[in-house]
Amino acid sequence: MRTLSSLTESQREQLVEFFESRLAYTAAANRLNVGRGAAKKLYDRWRLHGRLCLMEKPTKTSYSFEIKKEVVDRFHAGATAMELAAEYELSSTNLVKSWAHKWREGGDEALQPKLKGRPKGSSKPEHLSEEEKLRRENKRLLAEVAYLKKLRDLREQGHA
Repeated sequence: MRTLSSLTESQREQLVEFFESRLAYTAAANRLNVGRGAAKKLYDRWRLHGRLCLMEKPTKTSYSFEIKKEVVDRFHAGATAMELAAEYELSSTNLVKSWAHKWREGGDEALQPKLKGRPKGSSKPEHLSEEEKLRRENKRLLAEVAYLKKLRDLREQGHA
């Protein structure tokens, strides 16, 4: 069973059988007493992949900027999310809609792959001179003393 699915494996298999017998997702959901939203998501994946919608992909696929941009352009030109998901072998129509939304919000830059992990150089310790280390420590201690003085003054005034 998918970790994020509200459906059990058995319910998913029964829904696919209903879909194959030409039952719509709302009627199938009502017969099994499951949520229509979950049934619709499974129905959409079934329309794309057939019975393979019951299989979980072993890895998460990443797509290049060029593919995403092409899909978004065609989506805005009038192609349906279902057609594009089938043609590009996407796992769901939600990817098409998500990419289109991101593009509308942030343009081409929003579709660029994001760097993973920590920025380069952030894990390396800084090599500071002894004088710079002492300056930083002095600045920190001055701030600490100022904070404590302010706290003492507030207590004397009865605020804290």
